[in-house]
Amino acid sequence: MSVRPILTIGHPHLREPAVCVPIEEITGSEVQNTIRDLIETMRAANGAGLAANQIGASQRIVVLEVNHNPRYPYKPKIPLTVAVNPEIKALSDETLLNNEGCLSVPWRGDVERFTNLQVRYFDATGQFHCNKAHGLTAATWQHEVDHLDGILFVDRADPRSLATWEEFAEHHKEAFLERISEYVAQ
Repeated sequence: MSVRPILTIGHPHLREPAVCVPIEEITGSEVQNTIRDLIETMRAANGAGLAANQIGASQRIVVLEVNHNPRYPYKPKIPLTVAVNPEIKALSDETLLNNEGCLSVPWRGDVERFTNLQVRYFDATGQFHCNKAHGLTAATWQHEVDHLDGILFVDRADPRSLATWEEFAEHHKEAFLERISEYVAQ
């Protein structure tokens, strides 16, 4: 296992769609090494999620985890989740205006995200899962799956909402937390 460098905005690999992992290869050493590196890199960077193409791997793999994350103290907990070939589907037209950050982008910005999703994926052992995600957790799933499609949150963000993390904390965080209060971890 190793912490890998996280590619940043402008790197062409972030704009390339990732390739589906053949189911029979999920438990193989190449995929398992990518999964281990994703987890270690995400945790080292205090991320809520990380997509394989953010560390230079072309596989459709994301990892998610929120557990007392200092970057996102308001997010609901997400147990460590490894998702191979994830697919998401909105379950309603309801949306929330989320303010997102990214380990590949030095800014934050407002992005409209669906509030309720169906999430389908294979885990690290090749087991199939079909779950529902709600609120900020659904937004996290959408953010990570966008990465796999070569989309960064800034592509969906209102450009007038973009701010550095410091300026967001000083000028916008309080209003954001009030706006999403029904989705914030208790």
